[in-house]
Amino acid sequence: MSYVIAAPEALSAAAGDLAKIADSINTTRAAAASHTTGIMAAATDEVSTAVANLFSSYGQQYQSLSTQAMAFHDRFVQAVAAGAGSYAGAEAAAASPLQSALDAINSPFLAATGRPLVGNGANGTAANPNGGDGGLLLGNGGTGYTQTTAGVAGGRGGNAGLLGNGGAGGGAGAGANGGSGGAGGMLYGSGGAGGAGGAATLLLGPGVGGAGGDAGLWGSGGAGGPGGAGLAGVAGTNSTSQAAAGGNGSNEIQAPGGSGDPGANGAAGAGQVGGTGGTGGSSTYANVATPAAEGGTGGAGGIGGTGAAGSAGGVGGAGGSGGAGGLLFGDGGAGGVGGVGGAGGAGAVGGTGGLGGTGGQGTATNAVNAGALGGDGGRGGTGGVGGIGGTGGDGGVGGAGGRGGLFGSGGAAGHGGAGGAGGQGGGGGVGGAGGTGGDATAGVTGGTAHANAGRGGSGGDGGNGGDGGHGGVGGAAGTPGAGLFGLGLSGSSGITGSAGTGGAGGGGGMGSTSVGGPGTPHNSGTGGFQGGVRTDTDAPVFGVSGSPGNPG
Repeated sequence: MSYVIAAPEALSAAAGDLAKIADSINTTRAAAASHTTGIMAAATDEVSTAVANLFSSYGQQYQSLSTQAMAFHDRFVQAVAAGAGSYAGAEAAAASPLQSALDAINSPFLAATGRPLVGNGANGTAANPNGGDGGLLLGNGGTGYTQTTAGVAGGRGGNAGLLGNGGAGGGAGAGANGGSGGAGGMLYGSGGAGGAGGAATLLLGPGVGGAGGDAGLWGSGGAGGPGGAGLAGVAGTNSTSQAAAGGNGSNEIQAPGGSGDPGANGAAGAGQVGGTGGTGGSSTYANVATPAAEGGTGGAGGIGGTGAAGSAGGVGGAGGSGGAGGLLFGDGGAGGVGGVGGAGGAGAVGGTGGLGGTGGQGTATNAVNAGALGGDGGRGGTGGVGGIGGTGGDGGVGGAGGRGGLFGSGGAAGHGGAGGAGGQGGGGGVGGAGGTGGDATAGVTGGTAHANAGRGGSGGDGGNGGDGGHGGVGGAAGTPGAGLFGLGLSGSSGITGSAGTGGAGGGGGMGSTSVGGPGTPHNSGTGGFQGGVRTDTDAPVFGVSGSPGNPG
């Protein structure tokens, strides 16, 4: 024979839903009646009239049948509603005498001790986070309240009386310890499980898992709660400053201009932008026939600084210890799992290479067949190496297993927490752009001169990506519990966290153009020609882009 269980609330709700369905069908049926029961004939002939009467009869038959169906539906809804009322009345009639008798028994004990004789303890609330104790004779302890406010520990589980199980401890807010489990019944019952420790914050470390509750004479100890997760590392942050620029080349007369000094390299570990190369010095020749007035080469841009490294992740919290088993019979509770170590912070992008210096200006005056050459632009600086990803935090230590009873085994040691993942390496810095070639000007008094522009500098190489951070070390296993006639199981150490991914190589810098400006007229002579483009094979028109850096 099978047993029937009724839920009066569900039956009452179902009756209401069925009534709503009936209302919807009736509304739709009424709206369709005028269009389906009296169809007008399409024409005045006999055939059209017969067709209209035929379809109208279909509509009338539907209305008749649907009226009968809705009457049955109404009776069914009434039966369901009446059944729900009957079940609810029967439950109320059966509960009232029992509840009255139980209240009469518990009242003197509540007045004397604050605990009922029979009944479960109340669960914790925000106002009263600890779970209530169960009845002195029979009843389970209430569950502790799980906190949502940082720094507030989880509620403690309520204790059982003579017979019953302890309540579970509540979880903690961030950076606080989990609530401990309640004790099991003095004669029979298991201890409650400990609550989870809260995750670490910037100001608070990871919480420890709550301890499992102890059993009484016969029963198992409660399991320890898991430790809180470690704080994640912070991503590296680069400097916003730029390294010093190189000095400018010397300006010369009747000699080539001096080369610009290279820019200073960016500071390592801060991702500083490399310094701009110095401008090449100018060169001016007058009253000569063959030497070329060539501006100085621009200085090379400085190398970008290595990106800032990510910080290491924090250590995970320790797992809670397992509760002791019953004095006579019972196993100790298992230790809680250690918290996961925090992930390492990502490394910052390497610094951008410095801009190549502008080539010096070449000027020839009163010259016949003498060339004026702008200086070459300086090469862009190499991009900086990406920052190293932070090391993942170590996993938390597993909780110790609980002591076993006279006839029982000790609790298994908690597993160490998994190490945090290493941070991703920063991308390589972008190579600096090559410097612009210098202008060339020439003018004559009664002659002509051809002026070549300096070529643009090559772009810098992209920086190498930063190395990924090391994974955190797994937490140590807890100590196994001991029993008189049984030994606890050893827990395993936590697994090592995965290594961080290396950063991508930086893009190469773009070379600059090398087209010179127009020749400058001088006195009443013929104006200089438009600046040309160098065509020698070792001096391309555009600077060569730097090669991307290798991944970390």
